[in-house]
Amino acid sequence: MDIPLEKKRFNAKKISYIVIGLAILALILFVLISSTGASKLNVQKERISIHKVTQGAFQENIPVNGIVLPITTIYLDALEGGRVEEKFVEDGAVMKKGDPILRLSNTDLELSLVNQETQVYNLLTQMQISQNAARQNTINRINQFTDVENSLIEAKRVYDLNKKLYDKDAIARQELIQAENNYNYQKERMTLSKQILVQDSLSVKLESGQASNSYQRTQNALELMRRKVADLVVRAPVDGQLTSLDAEIGQSKNKGERLGQIDVLSGFKVRADIDEHYISRIYTGQTGGFDYNNESYILEIKKVYTQVTNGRFQVDMQFKKEVTEGIRRGQTLQIRVALSDEKEALLVPKGGFIQKTGGNWIFKVSEDGNTAYRVDITLGSQNTEYYEVLSGLQPGDQVITSSYDNYADIQELVLKE
Repeated sequence: MDIPLEKKRFNAKKISYIVIGLAILALILFVLISSTGASKLNVQKERISIHKVTQGAFQENIPVNGIVLPITTIYLDALEGGRVEEKFVEDGAVMKKGDPILRLSNTDLELSLVNQETQVYNLLTQMQISQNAARQNTINRINQFTDVENSLIEAKRVYDLNKKLYDKDAIARQELIQAENNYNYQKERMTLSKQILVQDSLSVKLESGQASNSYQRTQNALELMRRKVADLVVRAPVDGQLTSLDAEIGQSKNKGERLGQIDVLSGFKVRADIDEHYISRIYTGQTGGFDYNNESYILEIKKVYTQVTNGRFQVDMQFKKEVTEGIRRGQTLQIRVALSDEKEALLVPKGGFIQKTGGNWIFKVSEDGNTAYRVDITLGSQNTEYYEVLSGLQPGDQVITSSYDNYADIQELVLKE
């Protein structure tokens, strides 16, 4: 007798089909939920930075690096070429104006000085000889004038006497005429002698002036030559510190070659490099600030170098108050250069969130502090600490400012303690 077998409702094949179907259904449900609902991510509060949005004074600025330099640098160039014979000081010495630094030798220049001095002495001797001759000539002409004057007086006396005698018929008319002619002749001689003296005086003055001018020019040339020889001793032009001295005993230096520099120690300036993007917004009179040893310092832009090199240009800034002794030449400073005046604005602290959001949105913390969700925002200007918020947030709002690298695509964050 056959025994009927009970037919199984589920076998292994059917079970596998059911499992696969359920998995596919779960996947479909997950995709539907993901596409229609907000994605969430649990985040530990200690791993993020939460800051409050505040209302306060805002000034747009940019951070730049500046190097401390002396307020003035005087370059030392060789005014005359020569061989380094002696060094009086070493690099780094503090100098007073006029202190010798080094001595050069130049045989050709020293020989030229000797020749120039000889010319001056020869010219002076010639001038003395000419002056003596002119003086003697003047004396001779004065003597001649005296003789003519005496002859005129005598001729007048004889003429007056003969005229009286003739009136008394004591002498012949011929004698009177002879005396009169002699008198007129002596008067002509006197007039000529006076003219000769005047001309002689003018000639002496002219020759003396020319000789004096010639002597003065020669003296100036000699003085110039002496200064050129004196320039072989290089001296400090101002009070300051000698730096970058490049000269060794026996080394030859050409005229105009750089020997070193003098840094004036009465103050400092700061030379800063700024990105060319800001060249149209930088001008003299702008200020910048930095903190050093718990003290704030203000700098003012005094000069803008408009030449752009490797995408950057330079400015010179000076301190607006006395500099602390801790600041030294060559020191690098982090400076905040102001690009605008202070104004009231809504502020959010700077953070890594900007790299993923571009300033278009931010995670805002809910009032209960348990979640954070995306909100659209608009940012304006920035400085080294804050962004200016133009829309999307209110004073007192809590926002996440740390990096969004791990959850930039998440719609909502669940904040865990």
